[in-house]
Amino acid sequence: QVQLVESGGGLVQPGGSLRLSCAASGFNFNTYTMKWYRQAPGKERELVATVSSGGGITDYADSVKGRFTISRDNAKNTVILQMNSLKPEDTAVYYCNARRSINSYWGQGTQVTVSS
Repeated sequence: QVQLVESGGGLVQPGGSLRLSCAASGFNFNTYTMKWYRQAPGKERELVATVSSGGGITDYADSVKGRFTISRDNAKNTVILQMNSLKPEDTAVYYCNARRSINSYWGQGTQVTVSS
């Protein structure tokens, strides 16, 4: 069955870094666009970053541009979100999403907390 499993979340001080991973299985990973979303308490889920199926095209929310980097390894069925210069407002549950046409798969999420 389809699985997306996020890891790498945790507690980090402002200015620090975290590396989120999403391991995919059960579908043809290298044909799907991959995305990271986040949802803070009391807020709607927002799109953070997108990477094309081949990895050559990326896009970011303005709030994370220049600080976050999305990448993928199609040989390992993995997508990465490298987060640098973290701010308290980056605190949220981060979700991995696989998208192709009408198909959309979600992971269970990983908590990121930025606090001193």
